[in-house]
Amino acid sequence: MAQTLVNIRMDEELKKNMEKICQELGMNMTTAITIFAKKMTREKRIPFDVSVDPFYSESNMAHLRRGVEAINAGRGIEHDIIEVDE
Repeated sequence: MAQTLVNIRMDEELKKNMEKICQELGMNMTTAITIFAKKMTREKRIPFDVSVDPFYSESNMAHLRRGVEAINAGRGIEHDIIEVDE
């Protein structure tokens, strides 16, 4: 089968982490991406769930910004850290 070159851009840290995981699995990134492409083509879908992390919702981010502003303005409230027994 004829081969073709595919160029992609990704964050340098992401690439480094992916290469490490691929190495641990005994493959390289080309093999991992080929597996992904074959599965996607066969199933005609992205072969995993894609969802938005609710932590990054606009309402939560606004709440976090207000908290940071309060702390920076000296209006932060101290609280005890809950300790978890291991």
